[in-house]
Amino acid sequence: MPTHRQALAPSFTPREFRSALGMFATGVTIVTILGTDGQPTGLTANSFNSVSIEPPLVLWSLSRQAASMEAFRTGTHYAINVLAADQRELAERFADRNADRWRGVETTRGAGDAPLIAGAAATFECFNRSRYEEGDHVIFVGEVERCTRREGASPLLFHGGRFYTEHPL
Repeated sequence: MPTHRQALAPSFTPREFRSALGMFATGVTIVTILGTDGQPTGLTANSFNSVSIEPPLVLWSLSRQAASMEAFRTGTHYAINVLAADQRELAERFADRNADRWRGVETTRGAGDAPLIAGAAATFECFNRSRYEEGDHVIFVGEVERCTRREGASPLLFHGGRFYTEHPL
């Protein structure tokens, strides 16, 4: 079996890659932080995943070009708000760069003053433990200081470029 010291060039286009990635169904989150200017910052992300139970670690990634990169790069705490099925409008709004994202959003303050979105299916209040620059994104690893969940909440799901809600088999 040959060993390669580098990956071979892709045999697909970026569009084909994105479409294939879209076949992996994910939950939907809004990651929030209090910016250095004291204003809340947040964005929709589906790149959330668990890393470790002990210590409790999670990860998510952010485009290097994101307007919120500086806030997340320098902030000590952020929150990952896992959205419930009834929060689709928030997911769409926080994914829109031109939207007034925080208009009418009910929040409380979590660890490090990170905004916690009311009604989320779950929240993870994270210490901004480490960052890894890979490709066109930065991978953030958070150490979870507190977490909560909304009992009985149905998740908001994303698959193939569309939102779905849970349907038990």
